[in-house]
Amino acid sequence: MSEYSLEVIRDLVNRKLPWYVLKEMMSAPKDKDRFDKYIKVLQEKVPWKERILLPIHEHLYIVEKNGEAIVKAKCGYEFGDYRENWLLKTLIYVRDTPEKFREVYPILATHEPKLQELREHICPGCGAMLHVYGINPGGMVNFLFLPDLGSFYKDWLGKPIPGVKDQSKGVQDKTIEMIKKWVQEEKK
Repeated sequence: MSEYSLEVIRDLVNRKLPWYVLKEMMSAPKDKDRFDKYIKVLQEKVPWKERILLPIHEHLYIVEKNGEAIVKAKCGYEFGDYRENWLLKTLIYVRDTPEKFREVYPILATHEPKLQELREHICPGCGAMLHVYGINPGGMVNFLFLPDLGSFYKDWLGKPIPGVKDQSKGVQDKTIEMIKKWVQEEKK
């Protein structure tokens, strides 16, 4: 099994590794503490203190805050419980007219707005583009990544989720409960 230093993992995250080292890393069995080193490097890159539990992508992380696992953006914006679809809490710009499509596509490559719209999900905290996808008008917002955090930590890493009260295993989508709460608040 290969052992890589924190400096090598930092270079990996910062995209500075030469191809031959990267290929060797991908091909070899993973060192047991690589995930911990990876998290340490990611933690160095964010301006806040909450512990990163799992990255979602370069701008979003599942973190521990006050005993809960929440989604937090690199800029510090908090989207709430990681089991709720964070995409529904973004600013959403919808490209649904020929004029809006032409802002990003050449005229002969534009979409037909009656058949497809582009949704751009933007971080409310800093304006970073978090996700873009084409979908039929009125299509639902899909959950991009809902990990089984309990199983990942217990079964893969062999330890409890650091600092989190709910250690349960299994995928738990709580988006419907969130939407029901929004509906109740609108009725008031």
